[in-house]
Amino acid sequence: MANMFDYIEWRGDLTFVQSPFNPVDNIIFSQLAYIPLDGIVPGPDEKKDLSLSLAAGQFAKKLRESPEAYRNLLISGEDPDFIKALGSAARYQSCRLSAYVNHIDILAEKQFSALCIKLGDNTAYLAFRGTDSSLVGWKEDLNMSFSRTVPSQIEAVSYLESIAKKIRGGLRLGGHSKGGNLAVYAASFCKKRIRPRIIEIYSNDAPGFHQSVITSKGYQAVKDRILTFIPQSSVIGMLFEHDGSYTVVESSQKGLMQHNLYSWKLRRNDLVRLDRVTRGSRFIDKTLREWIDGLDYKQRQQFIEAVYTIFSATEALSIQELSADWLKNSFLVIQTLTNTDDQTKEMIGKVLASLLRAAKNNIKALLPKRGKNITTQSAVFVVP
Repeated sequence: MANMFDYIEWRGDLTFVQSPFNPVDNIIFSQLAYIPLDGIVPGPDEKKDLSLSLAAGQFAKKLRESPEAYRNLLISGEDPDFIKALGSAARYQSCRLSAYVNHIDILAEKQFSALCIKLGDNTAYLAFRGTDSSLVGWKEDLNMSFSRTVPSQIEAVSYLESIAKKIRGGLRLGGHSKGGNLAVYAASFCKKRIRPRIIEIYSNDAPGFHQSVITSKGYQAVKDRILTFIPQSSVIGMLFEHDGSYTVVESSQKGLMQHNLYSWKLRRNDLVRLDRVTRGSRFIDKTLREWIDGLDYKQRQQFIEAVYTIFSATEALSIQELSADWLKNSFLVIQTLTNTDDQTKEMIGKVLASLLRAAKNNIKALLPKRGKNITTQSAVFVVP
């Protein structure tokens, strides 16, 4: 079954005037937001922009000259071929890129990146990057479980308002994973005068929100323009609170790997749509929901802070660095956990035990075939 590379080949000769923007273009621009275009695309304070074709060429040149520098920056090994294909396709090569932002602040626990893409049909797509490989980026995601807002959401609102002042025409907002969350949040909490210009908001396998966001006037004002897509075995896209319907997309991968946009299947100018998510996705969703709902905000915060502190002891700044020397880092994690005070150990053990109980409560109801011969014992987690 076809993916976005096939789409670029099939439809790449048609401009956005000839063939209007569609959901496949949305996931393509959401993936483009992951490309590290630092030093290539002008920032928000610059009046210049750059064609996608030139940006692709400059990126390829920098990658050839310094491959090691990009080792921990690329989310997928397919990204270089992806941006090269975009830069060669008539549909995308003349798109103008501007207002590129990439902010990582460890102290503020913030990871934010975004890009403005002008399509040439008097519209622009504001692409918000999802969680990158930085540990602080993942920490910020987890903070959503107990915080009404996180720093990247606040910056997303400011980013949208800044772009809206500088360009005319309709606006589409979107992103993948946390990027989709940021797109929805920005549309919900931007100045009222901007909202009529927003055509659509795309949320691609993105986590939900604190209940206060769902019930806010801003969210309710734009919710009819939110288009939510999740793969059939979605995990990330089922987290936290959501409101409204979603479209299930078929993926060529299994489990968590379905989160990868390159795996999403399509035909012609649309995504391959399914009737519902898998039984496994419903099991994980219900289990995690029960687990999280069973913890108050203080417990969630304490658990996340403790786990982050333990992994930070490795001094790794990214997932790649953490896994590069896994033997050494595993030793440091165990050592740090061993030296943790008894109260924190007990808290971690209780939280993990509550996760197991939530899984036990749902496995027979939602996974009868797999759970039929499984005996799940009550467990006590003992942290060394």
